[in-house]
Amino acid sequence: MIRQQFVPMNRWLEPLFAAGIMVLNLYSLWHLYTYSYLPQPYFYVPEDTWMDWFNTAYWAHQPGAYDSWKTIYPPLSFVVLKPLTWGACYVAAEGYASRQCDWYGAATLHLVFLANLVLIAKAFAKIDRSTQWPRTVALGLGLPMTFALERGNLVLLCFTCLLLAFGPLVRSARLRWLFAGLAINFKVYLIGAVFAQLLHRRWRWFEGAVLATVLVYLVTYAIVGDGLPSTLVNNIRDFSTQWEASTPLDLWYTVTYQPALSLIESKSFPLVPLIGSYTAELLLVALPVAVYTVQATIAAAAVLTFFNHRLVSRRRAVLLSIAFALVISEAGGYTQILLLLFVFWEKWKGLGPKVALLCAYVLCLPFDIAMTPLPENATVGALATREVITRYDVGYMQLLRPGIILLMCWALALSTIFDVVRGVARNRAEHSAEAGDLKIA
Repeated sequence: MIRQQFVPMNRWLEPLFAAGIMVLNLYSLWHLYTYSYLPQPYFYVPEDTWMDWFNTAYWAHQPGAYDSWKTIYPPLSFVVLKPLTWGACYVAAEGYASRQCDWYGAATLHLVFLANLVLIAKAFAKIDRSTQWPRTVALGLGLPMTFALERGNLVLLCFTCLLLAFGPLVRSARLRWLFAGLAINFKVYLIGAVFAQLLHRRWRWFEGAVLATVLVYLVTYAIVGDGLPSTLVNNIRDFSTQWEASTPLDLWYTVTYQPALSLIESKSFPLVPLIGSYTAELLLVALPVAVYTVQATIAAAAVLTFFNHRLVSRRRAVLLSIAFALVISEAGGYTQILLLLFVFWEKWKGLGPKVALLCAYVLCLPFDIAMTPLPENATVGALATREVITRYDVGYMQLLRPGIILLMCWALALSTIFDVVRGVARNRAEHSAEAGDLKIA
């Protein structure tokens, strides 16, 4: 009798998702070539392409980043960008003019993107060669990463440091501490990734990473001469109180439902008549409850991990720490790459990781489904340098993506809890069996 051989589901499903991502990327490039702007769900101001990179670069070459620009970036961002951009383009030029001048800066931005793609492929090869290429395509060329490239956001550099700090490519513990310190100085909310080491009693790793974080900050502060912690806190507070969604287009690139809630409460756009007052009132209650439920589940998983750390992987603990921060604070859709890095390191084993991986692949698909068309708008395309007519819609995916992120994080937190509970029960059963054998002997 010949046994029937079953192909694991992920062996064909993951390559299928990767192929879908590549097809949608080709469509995006065709749309850019034909209409001179990237399609939904990329940023809805075509003229603003790469400007996170070039705006920051201007203040790297000019004083006043913290008092004039009110930046929330620690000094490291300006120290790193200074040699990666051409200073002569920022003496008299600013904004779009600097971008048109600084082709060296555009080249270094894309080199960082390509370097990340290579590092992703190498890291996945060390973890699981059977899933290396579909996951490399999803993470390295999917929507969150290409959106970060379109924005030119420094999260690309932060991602590099995060991968080297917690991935399988660097062996030296001291170098890992340094990369962790650099990552935190790019995106402060990653401090939780270092505290996650305490769940596994890695006291020395924690101390080394914290020391590296402080040293990186002190050195870069000395170079820039500005960026005190009190200044950063004040700028972050001002930024958080001033920003709110004013159009459904602001929901395209979010990782939380905070912009959606602000849009429901705001009178600047008639969203309530569009979705109905009952639905609006329901969302105002249900969405915060969903977020706090996920955070509570993550917190419970962290507590169980602390007391049973041998049953939970270190990367899962770091993943949960990043998830805890991202589900409550809106940092932009491109920050998903910091979370998806660890999700794609999960094995296709168990219900929770499978659900999380499926969510991750869906999040990497650069597409949306039109719900309601929005008025056409005339603007200037950054890559076309001419006027273009943009056509966008209120889409279903822009409303679903934050929910998919919540589901992904919740699935892994629940999986952690179940793994610990099952592991503890199994250990108790084994100890009971051993005790029984001793009594019989």
